[in-house]
Amino acid sequence: MKYINVFIFFFYSLNIISQTITNYTEANGLISDFVECIAVDKINPSIIWIGTSIGLQKFDEANLTWTTYTQANYPNMPSDNIKVIATMKNGDVWIGTDYGAGKFDGINWITYDNNNGLINNQVRSIDEHPDGDVFIGTISGLSYFSSSSWISVGAPNLHWSGVNATAFDSNGDVWISSPLGGITHFDGPSNFITYDTSNGILSQNVTDLIIDEYDNKWIGTGGGLSILDSTNLVVTNYTRMYVLPPPDTLNPVVNLASFSDLDESLYGVWASIYVGYLGVGGVAGYGYNMNQQWIDFDVSDGLAGLNVRGLDLSYDSSPNIWVATSTGISKISLTVTNINDINHVNKVKLYPLPIKSFLNISSSEKIEKLTLYNNLGAITSFKKLVNSSRNYKLDLSSFSSGIYYLSIQGKKSIENRKIIIE
Repeated sequence: MKYINVFIFFFYSLNIISQTITNYTEANGLISDFVECIAVDKINPSIIWIGTSIGLQKFDEANLTWTTYTQANYPNMPSDNIKVIATMKNGDVWIGTDYGAGKFDGINWITYDNNNGLINNQVRSIDEHPDGDVFIGTISGLSYFSSSSWISVGAPNLHWSGVNATAFDSNGDVWISSPLGGITHFDGPSNFITYDTSNGILSQNVTDLIIDEYDNKWIGTGGGLSILDSTNLVVTNYTRMYVLPPPDTLNPVVNLASFSDLDESLYGVWASIYVGYLGVGGVAGYGYNMNQQWIDFDVSDGLAGLNVRGLDLSYDSSPNIWVATSTGISKISLTVTNINDINHVNKVKLYPLPIKSFLNISSSEKIEKLTLYNNLGAITSFKKLVNSSRNYKLDLSSFSSGIYYLSIQGKKSIENRKIIIE
């Protein structure tokens, strides 16, 4: 009877997640249904930039207008075959092609290639450093634009297979992913540290990389998703974010995006996934408002196509996931409703789950008390490594594997959460 009472006491409120999916194809204004990449404008999130093999498009969702950019009307574009799009905080739009990178300031185009700065013309990624510098990954290495000049880094400092993505931690250090060499931490002119399968990452083939507000590295690979924690010592792996019918489980990640970049971190990290040998794909997201479990969407839910090429995120009155496919684009608008419909919600984030050694806790209000129970309801003691009014890091490395329950008491609410220690 004691066990049953404990279970009822710790049954925590859940969110009901519903979605509206809107698809856009050539019938609606796309120049091509086969979309290579997609990006949300940093200045105006109702503007969506779409890359195809025959040009770039700007979709103004608020006014339902489409603007097309090709070499025919903008001869300074590097190519019409757009492989990568990145939007910048100052409003610039960058594209990556097999013939270099192009920068569009809203009026003029400038092309950068191996004649004026790039290490190679075949561009795989474009990312903006918090300082505003532009980092461009190519098949031969990395070029970055800083203080009006280009600097390039390649083998042997970086893996010979090139660069698929760059991301930046809270120190401004650069993290670099490669197709065959895992990820590399670059924190100075000559200091390069590599993390790969020998450190627990699922695959050497790292397709994308983002870093969250806690300095956890979310690593998209050909075999699923790995998360390297802020200490660079603990790896958590996910191989079935997007659930496939048995016996298939492989989840190759195409790209990643995080709502934390929009200051809406409760809506989590999202991955686009495509399984080439099956010809199927979808998108999956993980976050607090998704009840800290993966949810996924594909054509069975209304997505435009099976061949998922990438995604990006926006937030207006609700979180939105924009998805590029080979048969059009989709906008997934999420509605998250708490089943208890309470007026005050203390936004508590726990990471990572399941737990291997350490648990990070972040609360939107002051934490008054933390209590940890085992599955029989007995209070257990734990060590606090970080102790502040809203943030804690707990050392649970000595705990046995199993289910535990954490009570987080704030001034206005109590959150009771089930956690699993592996």
